[in-house]
Amino acid sequence: MVKKIFLKINAWLHLWLGIVSGIIVIILSITGCILVFEQEIRQVTNPWLHAEKQGEQLPPSVLYKAVADVLPNKEIYSIWYHGEGKTAHFSLNSDSLVYVNPYTAEVVAMVDHEDFFHVIEEGHFYLWFPEAIGELVVGWGTFVFFFILLSGLIMWWPKRWNKKERNNSFTVKWKARFKRLNYDLHNVLGFYSLTIAAIMAITALIMSFTWFNSGVYWLTGGKKTEYIISKSDTTINQKVVSLQQVDKAWKKGTDEIAEYNKDQIIVSFPKKASDAIELCTDMINGSWRYVNLDQHTLKELPSSQVKLKDEQLANWLRRNNFSLHVGAIGGITTKIIFFLVSLICASLPITGFYVWWGKRKKKIRKKRKHLAHDAAPQMNAI
Repeated sequence: MVKKIFLKINAWLHLWLGIVSGIIVIILSITGCILVFEQEIRQVTNPWLHAEKQGEQLPPSVLYKAVADVLPNKEIYSIWYHGEGKTAHFSLNSDSLVYVNPYTAEVVAMVDHEDFFHVIEEGHFYLWFPEAIGELVVGWGTFVFFFILLSGLIMWWPKRWNKKERNNSFTVKWKARFKRLNYDLHNVLGFYSLTIAAIMAITALIMSFTWFNSGVYWLTGGKKTEYIISKSDTTINQKVVSLQQVDKAWKKGTDEIAEYNKDQIIVSFPKKASDAIELCTDMINGSWRYVNLDQHTLKELPSSQVKLKDEQLANWLRRNNFSLHVGAIGGITTKIIFFLVSLICASLPITGFYVWWGKRKKKIRKKRKHLAHDAAPQMNAI
């Protein structure tokens, strides 16, 4: 009796929460499909991302001066080297990104940040609402979706593990009538996509809610640590270092610190004597490593991250959260899998709605038939 009531409540919640969150899930899934291959699409469609290799790449100081000559009134924050045969880009106090040929120091393009993918990101992160509102809607919509995945698993679970039940639960009957095919597409594909969909939902919740992030970190063995601010020692040196010191930091990052994709690195330009020179290295499959150097001595500061392979589980998961969310963790193979699962997730509210609509129409027909049957003796009596 208790089990029956539980299953009935579970089915009711699965239905109505699915209807309430359906539009949110569709938008997040479709925009997610596009963003999975954002970098690959950009490489094909944006010619300014490519630069013919001509010897060695120039150091940050040379490229900095080239950009400063073109944009003398802009403050330059950092440079991102994208690797061999690709342009580098600068981040400035501007809405545009400046792309430079790292072999010739030629400024090849100024690209508005508000491009197609930025619009898609706004939809994926905020549903195109104001940030404060959209973030909450997306966060709680994802939380509801995660609950729907669990309730869906309960509904999918076969009552008996005989051959017929297994066949119904694990096989799509492609030649069946549309109504049955739609049910299988919702039920069976929903089950096969469950694990990946749950990973996408959990990683999204980690990005959405601090309390969820802290909870997962604690459950995976993470210990609370004191936040360390990156600062250079100014007890002896009280002036900002020259650009040549930034060049040395870049060289140290590529030659000594980086372990993967050594020629892909982000280097910051310090503005105050106490600022660290921030490096971002080991950019591979959606993960990266931040290393902070004292701008005067180029020694690694305590706030620097250790190599990913040396991290404990909780920190490893936290640093790979984005990689797990977009499916980049295993390269192109996992990206394709996550893309397909995102498509299935987009279809689930649609196929689920049609399942409910079909049952609703069936109930209405039964009710009408019942009323007609009850009315028949009265009509005969007249």
